[in-house]
Amino acid sequence: MKALHFGAGNIGRGFIGKLLADAHAELTFADVNQTLLDELNQRKSYQVHVVGDESRIEQVNNVSAVNSGSEQAVDLIAEADIVTTAVGPQVLAKIAGTIAKGLIKRHQQGNTQPLNIIACENMVRGTSQLKHSVFDVLPQDEQAWVEQHVGFVDSAVDRIVPPAEANSSDPLEVTVETFSEWIVDQTQFKGPPPAIAGMELTDNLMAFVERKLFTLNTGHAITAYLGQRANLLTIRDAILDPQVRQVVRGAMEESGAVLIKRYGFDADKHAAYINKILSRFENPYLHDDVERVGRQPLRKLSAGDRLIKPLLGTLEYDLPHGNLIKGIAAAMSYRSEQDPQAKELVELLEKLGPKAALIQISGLPADSKVVEEAVAAYNTMQSQ
Repeated sequence: MKALHFGAGNIGRGFIGKLLADAHAELTFADVNQTLLDELNQRKSYQVHVVGDESRIEQVNNVSAVNSGSEQAVDLIAEADIVTTAVGPQVLAKIAGTIAKGLIKRHQQGNTQPLNIIACENMVRGTSQLKHSVFDVLPQDEQAWVEQHVGFVDSAVDRIVPPAEANSSDPLEVTVETFSEWIVDQTQFKGPPPAIAGMELTDNLMAFVERKLFTLNTGHAITAYLGQRANLLTIRDAILDPQVRQVVRGAMEESGAVLIKRYGFDADKHAAYINKILSRFENPYLHDDVERVGRQPLRKLSAGDRLIKPLLGTLEYDLPHGNLIKGIAAAMSYRSEQDPQAKELVELLEKLGPKAALIQISGLPADSKVVEEAVAAYNTMQSQ
């Protein structure tokens, strides 16, 4: 199996790339970071530090790397059996041109073997969005061939991968938690799905996408935002604070009630899932800053993301949402000099006021009661 993975960062190396390598794929990373490319090509291997109750070091071997905008990347797409990404939602559109060129070359070379493309991003149906970007730049006369031979497979991914320690001199060093989950939509593959240990198949992907978004992502973000409000530096510090923990658990229980209504999840099993996530946030071996987890607040406050989408679910099913409101107010309070979106958020709040700013960012109706509730909670936080 020939695999090309876009994104040689920590998630790419520590999660998806590792699973592909463990499945004995002929794996090439594509990235724009020349230091990472040089190190991967020189060493052909790297180590993954898996931390938790049973910490261990796992070796990843037989890897190479190319620039993600290069002709080498185009050539590899023409030959690959699987293409995956872990580049971040904002970067997907930027790699679409390279993918389109590779698919055209694949057609020109007469390669009719199935190719499956899987975006492994922290977003809802990221591969479908990548497909739209690819088809935007794909000539009309190529589209039918691509539809016939290329699968665009949506997935849900879950693994906490913090940044490398600041004092680390090894650009390939990566630390991951023990837990990982990669669930893919089996209905979207062309040909039989590849045998990759750790990749789970489902015909009901949205249930798992929303389970992760409404639980891990919602809880992680609210932990970060409330943690910053309490002057706590790490996710572990924040979730061990009783007041923060109470709101985070409450928000996950509120969003969980939506999932139980919508998808018929078992209530006891979902409660256990929430407990598992809280224990993951407590992992003493993962040093994850609240400022990093909270970054890009405009995206996280948008209509389809981890704060507003579960809130809309509570309105749909007439369910409680008081803790989600506190999380949204805390997100509006997030500040970071290093994050352009945080600066833009401050500008919007100053220019429009909290109510109009929240309406613009979230898409919530102007006359919605929850907007008033969130603004009241935000104003209360600002006065404390």
